[in-house]
Amino acid sequence: MEGAELQNIKGIGDKLSQKIINELGGEEELNKVINNLDLERLIKIDGISQRKAIEIMNQLIGNPAQKFLKSERAIQLYEEIIEKILIYSNTSYSKNRILLLAPIKDEEIIEDRIDFVMNAKERVSKLDLNELNKLMKNLHEPKIAKANHDASKAILVESLEDSDYLMDLGLNKYYNIITASDSPFFQEELRGYELIFYIYTEGFLDLGDMSNLIMINKDAPIYQLLPEVILDYFRINKDLFERVSKIKEILGEETVLKDINPILEELENYKTKEIDLDEIVNNEKIYIDQELKERIQNVDLEGDEVLDLLNNALPTKIEEIFNGILSKSKETIKLESGIDFDPFIRKYPIEIDDMEMERVKMEILSKSANNYFDKKITAAEQLAAIKEDAEREVEEIIKFDYEYALGSFAYLYNLNRPNFSNEYELNQALHLELCLKENNTIEEIQRIDYRLNESENIALLTGANSGGKTTLLETISQIAILAQMGLPVPVKSAKIRLLDEIYHFSKKRSLDAGAFESFLNVFMPIVTSDSEKLVLLDELEGITELEAAVKIISSFIEMIEESNSFAIIVTHMANELMKYTDIRVDGIEAIGLDENYNLIVDRTPKMNYLAKSTPELIIKRMYNSSSPELKKVYGKILEKF
Repeated sequence: MEGAELQNIKGIGDKLSQKIINELGGEEELNKVINNLDLERLIKIDGISQRKAIEIMNQLIGNPAQKFLKSERAIQLYEEIIEKILIYSNTSYSKNRILLLAPIKDEEIIEDRIDFVMNAKERVSKLDLNELNKLMKNLHEPKIAKANHDASKAILVESLEDSDYLMDLGLNKYYNIITASDSPFFQEELRGYELIFYIYTEGFLDLGDMSNLIMINKDAPIYQLLPEVILDYFRINKDLFERVSKIKEILGEETVLKDINPILEELENYKTKEIDLDEIVNNEKIYIDQELKERIQNVDLEGDEVLDLLNNALPTKIEEIFNGILSKSKETIKLESGIDFDPFIRKYPIEIDDMEMERVKMEILSKSANNYFDKKITAAEQLAAIKEDAEREVEEIIKFDYEYALGSFAYLYNLNRPNFSNEYELNQALHLELCLKENNTIEEIQRIDYRLNESENIALLTGANSGGKTTLLETISQIAILAQMGLPVPVKSAKIRLLDEIYHFSKKRSLDAGAFESFLNVFMPIVTSDSEKLVLLDELEGITELEAAVKIISSFIEMIEESNSFAIIVTHMANELMKYTDIRVDGIEAIGLDENYNLIVDRTPKMNYLAKSTPELIIKRMYNSSSPELKKVYGKILEKF
């Protein structure tokens, strides 16, 4: 399709037409979108909603559903099929593609679609559907993580150009960006932050021995400059990646996604290893005071040693006690905190050196932040290495959902491949509404056989009320629509004729003169057009009085017989029509009532058989379920039969 043709589509002008072609990358790419029904690429274009994209795509592919479905009931049956398939869809990707499924006549494309669905059915049949349904539900593309600003940390740069560069990368959404200055208070300002990331170009800033400083080259990858960009992305999509990983495992496919959780969990476990230095030191203080009290109480001091105390010096004996206890406590603190320091002032009771504690806490904080940052870089590097593969795997599973939806529909409805020929021949066909019931009920559901061919391309269908004539017409419509959509059909086997159009008219009752004229305006072009069609008429004798109805329908029969089309007419006036035309008459007949007075019907029509309707059996059923007074009335009626 060329741009000039695109802009002629309803709702697309010059501006939108050019925008679509530019965004897609040219007219060749537009043709790929059309051939692949790639609705997602249209939706990604700014200003095109999902609904608009579906409208555009339908017009781009020529609105095949509108060309094939030529009556209200045919359209309804098509929409019901789409709704049934959508039940098994979990993603917008598959929903959009299902909404674009439409009947066509190109046998090669139809066969390719059926191959795809039958392979999907075979694949689905071997899977744990209960588990997969839970995992597939509401699958989506990976989300973009929102930046969480942390005011306790800052980025230091050497120039405004560097600041602008990092702002373009979005790093200012995470931390404040500070540009170096000559202010005497500059370093003091930096010390007020828990951590400073010095992202340097030349590295000429002399910041002394600041323990809260981490230096990173400006040209480093984004995961080194700001590992949170990668880490937050994987954290927010953790559940998605885990579900896709399990789906890949069920499908028997290799996946990199199984590596994500261990990387994130290792990082989280490291983060939670925080040291409560105050608790460790306070516990040791209690121990030291108790030990000093017990040990010093048992010490005998001589005169010189008492004089030492008066001169504020510890006697040797007490000094040794202090040294022993404090040395042991120092080892305990080192063991529990990993830091070798002495937080105590030698007194009794022992005192905690607050300045030393603050110094060590700052050292711990800076060391921990540096170590944690290194861990984050390592984790981010590992995750960045698999990010592209992770996204590809998610995309594959999202696209698999289309296959999964169609495969589930075909498998659970027990649909089979049709063969295409010049006739209709259905063996053990079943209405879609009965397919699921057949698998979930002990009650026997009768399948039906039926055929039309080139020599007998039209038939009258007669017989029992509530015997299944309407259901048979709907079943034939469903099979015709499904087959030309490129989907398998609810039969054991079938031969299908590919046609241009389908007309399905449901029952009409008591049409007035205006409605009768409207019907003729719709009905007559059907039989006069050259298109090959399937026409299904359900009890149209109510369109006017009997004699006129017979003449209209007999004329219709003659025109269809001489065409390449097919038709089935459900009627109660077969006897009258047979006087005007030579036509095959098939019948569905009730053969009696069961023990609960329900009709026993052989729902497969008998070929060349005029079946009786069921008023006698219905009256008999009413007779058996009525009061004695009504039985007398029904009894007199039955005597007339």
